[in-house]
Amino acid sequence: MCLPPAGKGLARRAIQRDVAEGADIIMVKPALPYLDVIQDAAQLAPDHPLACYQVSGEYAMVVAGARAGVYDLRTMAFETTESMVRAGCTLILSYFTPQFLDWLDE
Repeated sequence: MCLPPAGKGLARRAIQRDVAEGADIIMVKPALPYLDVIQDAAQLAPDHPLACYQVSGEYAMVVAGARAGVYDLRTMAFETTESMVRAGCTLILSYFTPQFLDWLDE
């Protein structure tokens, strides 16, 4: 379900409705702009896996900043996903996954 950016109350109600309807997992996307919703979902549905999706626009934003020399790509990629974990995600879908695997092998 697509919700308006300022629709935090709507997001909370959607999470509660999804749980009541028997959802197996709660998904929040895009992830970075909705860390507060991720945190709410973790509190409202503590017995459900909580996934977030770092969409292509978020990935592109981080890569563009690194290419412009604003920060180190690896550092920022890990920092963005760590913020999702801090918010309560138990599963992260990201375009950085192939790079994470390479970086973790180093």
